Amino acid sequence: MQRNGFMPAARSISCWLLCACALSMAMAVAQDMSPPRVGGTSTYDSPPGISGNDTATGRRSISSLMVIPEDFSKLKLSPGFLLSMDVYDVPELSFNVRIDANGDVTIPTIGLVHVAGGTVTQASEKIAEGLREAKIINNPQVTLNIAQYAGLNVTILGEVHNPGRVELLSSHSLADVVAMAGGVTQFAGKTIEIRHQTGVTPQMQLIHYSRDTDDATLLDTAVLPGDTVTVRRAGIVYVLGGVNRPGGYVMQEDGDLNVTQAISLAYGTVMQAAVSSMRLIRKLPDGRVQETPIPYKDIERGKVAPPRLEPEDVIYVPISKTKTVLGAGLLATTAQAAIFVH
Repeated sequence: MQRNGFMPAARSISCWLLCACALSMAMAVAQDMSPPRVGGTSTYDSPPGISGNDTATGRRSISSLMVIPEDFSKLKLSPGFLLSMDVYDVPELSFNVRIDANGDVTIPTIGLVHVAGGTVTQASEKIAEGLREAKIINNPQVTLNIAQYAGLNVTILGEVHNPGRVELLSSHSLADVVAMAGGVTQFAGKTIEIRHQTGVTPQMQLIHYSRDTDDATLLDTAVLPGDTVTVRRAGIVYVLGGVNRPGGYVMQEDGDLNVTQAISLAYGTVMQAAVSSMRLIRKLPDGRVQETPIPYKDIERGKVAPPRLEPEDVIYVPISKTKTVLGAGLLATTAQAAIFVH
């Protein structure tokens, strides 16, 4: 018996509560069954942290994709690298391990294994051999991946367009390193200095090259991570005396400069110049100074090839007293004639 519609109202409220509970449970189940987000990180279980491995943990995260360096195939392992090791069908031997300052990694049951200086493949073979010799696994299949790189770079200074530090994971040719710095400037000379950080005392290597396309010196010279490369500036020659713009000039054009080119950079000789008495002054390695006459008139006529200059050479063009007196007299005569005309 219904009174004032009370029973239908109660039934409606009960149905609404049941529907709400069912919807809540369905949403909870759907949330638990939702697939993982693409690009997220997850972990899988493996043994806890291994002592001696620079606080490496047993739980290893799966990182997102990253670009592999072009020199990865030639990469040599060095202290500071973090390696991710997996042994097939042996999950308790899957963990991260860092190469210590001596170039070793600590592997449970076999101890220290020296891996620095070798590739990832060589390190995997060493660890597998250690597991076989310790009779832990008869035929271990060890996989190593690099989880973190150590900070390896080359410092390039001097006459390059973008001096600074460039990342270098393995050996590259000197041509590649110079290209990474934007190439050499117009003031670059023919000498490049490389300081190798090997041992306690750095070793210096001087490379003499030419910008000729047939010169393969830069391609044949290796630069290692940690090296410092300095592209030296071209030498300077000095043109003094009877020229229109005396001063010092950088030996451009591949670092080569001859007497004619140097005089041209100084805007040529003045009217009072005694070109027949032009001299080349050069400082010898033993400290002595050598003076050599320059047959400039024969050079201008094409009879003699212009001498090639070396850094710090001085071309001195004397002033002719006779030409100076004659020039002053001619100037005075011209001035008097101008006054007479007026």
